[in-house]
Amino acid sequence: MTDTARQELIAALPYARRFARALAGDQAQGDRLVASALKDLLAEGEADLPARLALYGKLVQEFSHKSALQAGMTLTQRALLLLTSLEEQSLASAARALSISEEDAASELGIARQALQGIAQTSVLIIEDEPIIAMDIQDLVERCGHKIAGVAHTEADAVKLAVETKPGLILADINLGGGGDGMHAVGRILKTHETPVIFVTAYPERLLTGEAHEPSFVITKPFEPLALAVATYQAVTGGVEPV
Repeated sequence: MTDTARQELIAALPYARRFARALAGDQAQGDRLVASALKDLLAEGEADLPARLALYGKLVQEFSHKSALQAGMTLTQRALLLLTSLEEQSLASAARALSISEEDAASELGIARQALQGIAQTSVLIIEDEPIIAMDIQDLVERCGHKIAGVAHTEADAVKLAVETKPGLILADINLGGGGDGMHAVGRILKTHETPVIFVTAYPERLLTGEAHEPSFVITKPFEPLALAVATYQAVTGGVEPV
């Protein structure tokens, strides 16, 4: 593999980590998948696909050998949802990554989007320091069929509301301005209340370095309603169960 190809793979790693963590529903398992996929691609040499698509495809292959999906969607359907919404890939690119035709991809994606309508409802705690953005997020969450447990604008408020409401999901901004730190708030909450968390940030690559104690679910701000719906589906259902 040429140095250029290696550099392209390295540049694609943050996005591969985001995809793998969301697919697996767990940071540690997702990062192990990325390490294994990267090793295989480096050993195989030049790929026919762009580095990012090659990594996506290899991750799905690796994952299919190591885990069994919960009921609801096939692995291909979940992967297509994540690739087209969370990873913002075109349908054509997602189909190439999964080595299927664009027609088949369109059909499977349609089935997957219909399945989103049957998502289990839960209560969501929103942690966001900007009131207008918080209102927009609240509207999106409610349109996804969930209830609002509360809206916190500071770290202290987030911890207090979590104790009072015991949410089924936390949707947290990273930077709370003068009100503290979103990741720190979540860390404090998770010490006493275990619940899935989706982090929202304008700079996802900063949270996808492969280091310890990083998020399992990250969506990019600003985000589309479908991206939130897909991330919520994966977070609430747990994504997968290990074999």
